[in-house]
Amino acid sequence: MEQKPQNDLLLRAANCLPVERVPVWMMRQAGRSDPLYRKIRQETNLPLERLFRTCPGPDPHTDVELAVEISLLPKRIGVDAIIVYKDILTPLASMGTYFRFDPGPYLNPPIRKKEQIDGLKPLDNPEIQLEYTGNVIHTLRETLNGELPLIGFAGAPLTLAFFLIAGESPMKKGEGISDKAKPVFEMMKSEPDLMHCLLDKLTEMTIQYLNFQISQGVQIVQLFESIADVLSSENYKTFALPYHQRIFSAINSQAPAILFAKECPYIDLMRDSGANVLSIGKCLNLKKVKAEVNDKIAIQGNVDNDILRDGSISDITDVVHTCLEQGGKVGHILNLSHGLHRDTPFENVEHFVKVAKSFKEDK
Repeated sequence: MEQKPQNDLLLRAANCLPVERVPVWMMRQAGRSDPLYRKIRQETNLPLERLFRTCPGPDPHTDVELAVEISLLPKRIGVDAIIVYKDILTPLASMGTYFRFDPGPYLNPPIRKKEQIDGLKPLDNPEIQLEYTGNVIHTLRETLNGELPLIGFAGAPLTLAFFLIAGESPMKKGEGISDKAKPVFEMMKSEPDLMHCLLDKLTEMTIQYLNFQISQGVQIVQLFESIADVLSSENYKTFALPYHQRIFSAINSQAPAILFAKECPYIDLMRDSGANVLSIGKCLNLKKVKAEVNDKIAIQGNVDNDILRDGSISDITDVVHTCLEQGGKVGHILNLSHGLHRDTPFENVEHFVKVAKSFKEDK
């Protein structure tokens, strides 16, 4: 039987069980906004594809140690969970598609033809194909020694398809979609059967990938639909929701599952996914969403990550208090609307966690 971590606030909140206080963690908490992370990257001078393992590389033992060290950095600021340091593109290497980072992800050639999709390898032996990821998870569990829960994750099939078809990040450096994503929308419109063929393969891989992470020791998982904010409701219903449902119905239920759909306004469609937790953006009113799900599904989010970067200490205190007041204690996980911006002052990150942990309901 899986042993509960000493701090199991996140796991209880994900299952809508009583908690002493609302747990807190942040997307991209182990990474670019942390000066210690930047120092490690500068000293090791390793390309991201080595650390993320989106390409084969030498010295897997050394790379595992670095990934573990980076994953654990947020522990010092008091977060209630550790997320494995890797990228949503990591498992695509097992299918024969190797992304390099220069500085963003790059795939040449992109995947746009039927013969390319047919040639994608299945993830049928994750212990070998994803040995590196398994070793990182094992080492993290041993190092944490039951102190905090460990979060695993995967990119949702449609998000991965955007990267594969675009051949690079489909998003602009700011908000919105890049021109590189045009072939994705063209395939949706003109070749929907080909798109579904690709999504089927990615869904099967994602199920195997998440179950593998759970088998190796992660205790909760998150599915990232990072392009949800550019989808019409019809495209979401057709190309995203059915695959979310397949994944959440097929993964090991011993680990609660979070659906992150970036700035998705379709809360009814998110609710139909089968996820235990819905991670919502700043586009939704947390109090209304909580009333709608009636504590049957947990809610994560929705503190504006722009405020964490650009706001004053007072601004951050106010938005955290508002979020905690609106979300209540049951079935609520404090997080951001999206991941930390790389230029977020680290003192703001530390303050976010400090305020979350010192909040009193009667304040």
